[in-house]
Amino acid sequence: MKALLAWFICTISLCASGQNINRDQFKTLLTKDSIYSTLDGNLQVFYYYKSNDKKPKPLIVQLHSWSYTAESLRTLGLDSVAINSNYNYIFPNFRGVNNHPKACCSEFVIADIDEAIDWAIENTNVDRNRIFVIGYSGGGYATLAMYMKSRHNIHGFSAWAAISDLVAWYEESVERKNNYANEIISCIGTNNIFEPLKAEERSPLFWTTPVKERKKCVVQIFAGIHDGYNGPVPISQSVNFYNKLVSDFREKDTSKYVNIEDLKYMVSKQSFPSSNISKIGDRAILYQKASKKVMLTIFEGGHEMLSNQALEFIEQNNK
Repeated sequence: MKALLAWFICTISLCASGQNINRDQFKTLLTKDSIYSTLDGNLQVFYYYKSNDKKPKPLIVQLHSWSYTAESLRTLGLDSVAINSNYNYIFPNFRGVNNHPKACCSEFVIADIDEAIDWAIENTNVDRNRIFVIGYSGGGYATLAMYMKSRHNIHGFSAWAAISDLVAWYEESVERKNNYANEIISCIGTNNIFEPLKAEERSPLFWTTPVKERKKCVVQIFAGIHDGYNGPVPISQSVNFYNKLVSDFREKDTSKYVNIEDLKYMVSKQSFPSSNISKIGDRAILYQKASKKVMLTIFEGGHEMLSNQALEFIEQNNK
């Protein structure tokens, strides 16, 4: 027991000093807990890390992907990145796999994530002005949903390979002959029949943007140019949501929008002619647009999240 305690103290010291720890060590540092939903009493499991810094630290809220749960701990390394920075971290379950009516960005999902944030604020040393929500794929979908409906004052949102429109994604999934189409039908609860209006109700692209509440927060949307070819979510899902936000914030400069010709070129060619030599990590940035606090980045990659760069997003906005 003494040896284990000594090892634990040593590991904590490494975190506090900013030194990297290996994957086995950081998994030991994640703690499992749970809370009951105020909506229906459902037990929500989550994993978290509490910063041991004396000063309040940022909170990273990572949202799991479409087909996985918090129990899967498929966190793509962002948990280790957060722990190495000694940030507070929480990985909620929010109704698990997206294959039933209470999943798919329902009111229960939004409430679960908000209540997980409540728990983190009450039980870890969170700087309430530096809360960040990050997700990939189905987690990117949930990130966009939280941007639209969370009751919290979130400082920044980082959505990777995100789904924004279940109507389009259903059609795309049917074309690709994958199981996501059936899971979408299971989510919207229409007895094995696809109903577009029900799918719109679960799609952030069709929701009302809370412009006043989000004026000061940052949202960055990332997509790999090859997604939709070697992955299940076409970049149009990200592009269309970006354009929606820019429009809802009443951007008058048309150069800030992604035009239809650019989108068609990227989707058909999986590239974009540009003299831009900027990179995100070791990947080339092929296309980028920004308006006020909304940014879109299309990079050389597929259906993925770059965890170190997701943290860079946090560091850049950690003020």
